[in-house]
Amino acid sequence: MNIQPDIESWLTLSLIEGLGDESFRKLLLTFKHPSGILNADTQLLERYVKKQIATDIANRRIDQQKIAATLKWLEDPTNAIITLSDEDYPKRLLNIADPPPLLYLKGQRKLLNSPSLAIVGSRNGTPQGIANAHAFAEAASSAGLCVVSGMALGIDTAAHQGALLGFSSSIAVVGTGLDIVYPAKNHQLAHQLAKEGALISEFPLGMPAIGRNFPRRNRIISGISLGCLVIEATLKSGSLITARQALEQGREVMAIPGSIHSPLSKGCHALIKQGAKLVENINDILDEFNYQPLNLPNTLTTDETIKQTYTQENAILLSHLDYEAIDIDKLCIRSGLTVETVSAMLLALELDGVVASLPGGRYQRIR
Repeated sequence: MNIQPDIESWLTLSLIEGLGDESFRKLLLTFKHPSGILNADTQLLERYVKKQIATDIANRRIDQQKIAATLKWLEDPTNAIITLSDEDYPKRLLNIADPPPLLYLKGQRKLLNSPSLAIVGSRNGTPQGIANAHAFAEAASSAGLCVVSGMALGIDTAAHQGALLGFSSSIAVVGTGLDIVYPAKNHQLAHQLAKEGALISEFPLGMPAIGRNFPRRNRIISGISLGCLVIEATLKSGSLITARQALEQGREVMAIPGSIHSPLSKGCHALIKQGAKLVENINDILDEFNYQPLNLPNTLTTDETIKQTYTQENAILLSHLDYEAIDIDKLCIRSGLTVETVSAMLLALELDGVVASLPGGRYQRIR
């Protein structure tokens, strides 16, 4: 590979134990290129980094097996390392306080500088939240916005899946090495993203899922995007970390409101109270970005369309079925229909993706 000598210098420095991103960037400003840093003597390096780190750099004291494994990984044409000197390095990331010196990439590098929307939220999203994430992501992708998220279960997963249905695809920013799929349940999603979208990480191959890495990767999710949409989050959710970082980076912060009784709405409501834009449809997001959509299908189905699709009895039941959970007995009382009729109709509506069943024999409308 023609790029190996250059990439090997970047890799070597990135794997020096104790050399943080800030020191890495400081050295680059001084020596202009990783090879210049590696060829400097210890005494000169000690002006910029601690003595032990300077010694390790001068002696190239790193795990050579990791270098070899990474260079082997790069033989796959879908894999790449994007450095600060690469023209494909995400331009928006260059403007954040702590841009990673290099990014590992698997998939479509052309997406790195696409106009992007971050969508994040709870790992334990409600059926309504999951449906919102999927629908908003598909609409955003169809409008020309690449959807960025963290490939966690729940809202993140739904956002990636929805975005892959549009032509602007999706980027997953992960907190592990790209040779590891976390969570394991998203193996198929990771494979699809590698083929049709992209996965990126600042962490080297072999990096396992360590808790402290995930808040760190969140700054990339927000930094690579024009703005961040939060869909369902508790007051202690990691999604609020992403929203805070987006705000610090000068990105737009938006949130979808929910029930005042739901703990998963508290985080979104807190953001809205603090000035985040309340979002009800995809146009709210496009207007916030002053973005002209490439194509905008009617992804979010309207009540009028649903009423035209179903029979009169179904329409009656839907008119009494709220977006908050309700049990069959209350639905029967509200609609005047029998238990047998309501049960059969709920099953049909659930199969159509209009209604979701919840624990305790309750149902919730999601479209």
